[in-house]
Amino acid sequence: MTAQDIIQQIKKGQVAPVYILHGEEAFYIDQVSDYIEKHLLDESAKAFNQIVVYGKEVDARTIIDEARQYPMMAERRLVILKEAADMKSINDLADYLKKPVPHSTVVICHKYKKVDKRTAFGKACDGKEVVNLESKKLYDNQLPNWVLARGKETGIKLDEKGANMLAEFLGNDLSKIDNELSKIKLNAGDKLVTIEEIQDLVGMSKEFNIFELQTALASKDHYKSWLIANYMAENPKASPIQMAVSSLYNYFVKVLTTTQKTNASDAELQKDLGLGSPFFVREYKMAAKNFGEEKTRAILVKLMEIDLKSKGVLNRHADDGPLYKDLVRFVLG
Repeated sequence: MTAQDIIQQIKKGQVAPVYILHGEEAFYIDQVSDYIEKHLLDESAKAFNQIVVYGKEVDARTIIDEARQYPMMAERRLVILKEAADMKSINDLADYLKKPVPHSTVVICHKYKKVDKRTAFGKACDGKEVVNLESKKLYDNQLPNWVLARGKETGIKLDEKGANMLAEFLGNDLSKIDNELSKIKLNAGDKLVTIEEIQDLVGMSKEFNIFELQTALASKDHYKSWLIANYMAENPKASPIQMAVSSLYNYFVKVLTTTQKTNASDAELQKDLGLGSPFFVREYKMAAKNFGEEKTRAILVKLMEIDLKSKGVLNRHADDGPLYKDLVRFVLG
């Protein structure tokens, strides 16, 4: 069951006695718990029937006692436990989960990690009256499509390149991406958001950024590659080497895949590379032609080496400048 499935059920009046929201991705956990907190009870009923508590501050007995109280002038009570992973007595909730009271809804938010199904609490989470949501981290190649879909949900018109830019620049943090999309919506309204507007809003240089470096390297444009790399090396706060290496590694993994799919059509490559549209296929094919499989594999090994050096491993001085230069020299050499 997805976060949207749960929300749609609640909108239809199908409310469960217990919701267990757990997993590494906080975004969907917050999305469901925020919706329930805002919409399950009428405003007039919240004062006496809704309680939000935190795992570090309460024990299981408090949760159970609150849930077993009868609602005052309302159909149900709502008890939301946030930061449940911090509650030491969480296993003591097991018996309640097996037989929850029908007049209360208990929402347990267990963010940043899965519930351990070997524990008493974990085993009870599979009870017939419990709705489970495991919120998993998206893979990097799923992010651009997620950005496009989320933008559409919020009324933002993005193109493929803009979605890729946001995904690469902001990383695998859906809450952070969603916040940036909200800012974009305020500024752009209903019109198509341009690459330049995205760069302005997220504080990215228009000419000297990781996406321009990728394109310059892919086309073996020595002048532009060195120009961008030197700028990024001199501005490590805006362009940290570890972020650049991560983006380039993901990029060259796709280049490697392209080198191995010489007979694939553009549509097949689009699917294999996890691209939302064929827009970028041409660039990956160009890079694959320019580097070939053997060189691309060597580039991936070099990127792993630079990543270690940037973290102080194999390298006493982990300044960004020499690492950027070493990277470009190797890729273009």
